[in-house]
Amino acid sequence: MTEKAEVLKEEVRKMVTGAKEIPDILNLVITLQRLGLDNHYETEIDEQLSFVHNFDYGDKDLNLVSLRFYLLRKNGYHVPSDVFKSFKDEEGNFVLYDVKSLLSLYNAAYLRIPGEKVLDEAIVFTRSHLEVVLDSLEPTLADEVSLALQTPLFRRVRILETRTYIPIYEKEAARNDVILELAKLNFNLLQLIYCEELKTVTLWDEGAAELLPEYMKVLYLHLLKTFELCEDELGPNKSFRVFYLKELIKILVQANSQEIKWRDEHYFPNTIDEHLKISRATLGGFQVACSSFVGMGDIITKETKMTAYITILDDIMDTYSTTEEAMLLAEAIYRWDEGAAELLPEYMKIKILVQANSQEIKWRDEHYFPNTIDEHLKISRATLGGFQVACSSFVGMGDIITKEILDWLLTYPELLKCLSTIALLCNDIKSTEREQNGPHHASTVQCYMLQHRTTMNGACEKIKELIEDTWKDMMNLYLTPTERPKLIAKTVVDVTRTADYIYKKTDAFTFSHTIKDMIAMLYVEPTLSF
Repeated sequence: MTEKAEVLKEEVRKMVTGAKEIPDILNLVITLQRLGLDNHYETEIDEQLSFVHNFDYGDKDLNLVSLRFYLLRKNGYHVPSDVFKSFKDEEGNFVLYDVKSLLSLYNAAYLRIPGEKVLDEAIVFTRSHLEVVLDSLEPTLADEVSLALQTPLFRRVRILETRTYIPIYEKEAARNDVILELAKLNFNLLQLIYCEELKTVTLWDEGAAELLPEYMKVLYLHLLKTFELCEDELGPNKSFRVFYLKELIKILVQANSQEIKWRDEHYFPNTIDEHLKISRATLGGFQVACSSFVGMGDIITKETKMTAYITILDDIMDTYSTTEEAMLLAEAIYRWDEGAAELLPEYMKIKILVQANSQEIKWRDEHYFPNTIDEHLKISRATLGGFQVACSSFVGMGDIITKEILDWLLTYPELLKCLSTIALLCNDIKSTEREQNGPHHASTVQCYMLQHRTTMNGACEKIKELIEDTWKDMMNLYLTPTERPKLIAKTVVDVTRTADYIYKKTDAFTFSHTIKDMIAMLYVEPTLSF
């Protein structure tokens, strides 16, 4: 299977380098991206997109103009959106085109940045028309439109898009059978790798199972052991990176501590901004994104371990611990030494994350609600652990991750705040009704309801608007030139896509059975029988 795939890769490489016409280049690149093959041709695709960008292309084909805009922005080119104004009539309204062109415009428009009114209008126009015609479309196009209405192309998790698009592409009359065969082989090879990785991450703490009657004292000691292993694997020249990973956990703990304070004081943030300032840190997305940059080869297994630790930590501080126990855990994590574990109860034994959880515990015990969304976000976005999880994926990126980059990550930059904000708000929308059944939970939804005297449904709709605004901010940062490797921004966007997927229909992180079919599709069901 591997040998066959290598032969097909070279055939496709010739197609990529041999494409000379703009339409051919655009259609080939988007096909390879959606089938998960573009990583095999990064240099060739970069060269082709550079050619497309430098070529004065004034085509009146909405489909091709939209596709060009989409691919260039996705690849980091800050191309202007004014090009779409030529597809409006004299009254400033978009002209109706064929469904394929409208779908391309719809997907392109989601790479918008703040202030791009023409793209905001394009989304409203195309969505309304696509919803009307959906039931009358032929099956293959209907599948494409339905997927886009659920999640626009740019926001889809890459591997899920690949697995979903292969059968769609197979039905297309204009498909290339060589590319199709390679896509199937490539996915099945990836599936084998994923299964091996899954085996690794499900065995790593086997011995800890014996300690479960003691509950979670083992958590703290396992974190220390993981840090030691990281230092050994990184070697003397790179072991300093582990310090940064510890600092990321402190941020998470600080945010959780503030939310605990809100809970204890029965306090609700007065605005969404107050809430987001704290609570988006509690999701852990910042930590997950940054931990990818710390420097080991097995990125996925290390990131998975970090995600597991953050999940356990959040559950301990948010649900199982008393206020006193949560504060002991926070104190131990601020110290980061084995002796500190003796301070903890038997089920607790990782700074940013704990600080955030500690604050949330204080909120809970004091029945305090943040006065603003900003106050809430400052704490609660850290308790989700998204920052920590994202950073953990940077662990295996080699020499491109320098000390300067790690210092920058610890400033909790705006790009990572966008990730944590989106993750928190998506989580709150799907989980707020369930969590309000508890004694106290200061979600962004509750904060907005109190701040603006509105209903839960009204608050959720406004928070959805805030999510869209944050996506715009993230895209703006994504397109902003920087000396840092582009892979950092791409990784943060990837983690954000995952958060968007997890909370798209329900709180799938809590109710994991809802993604059972997706897991089977990725790990069990092949795209090809051998």
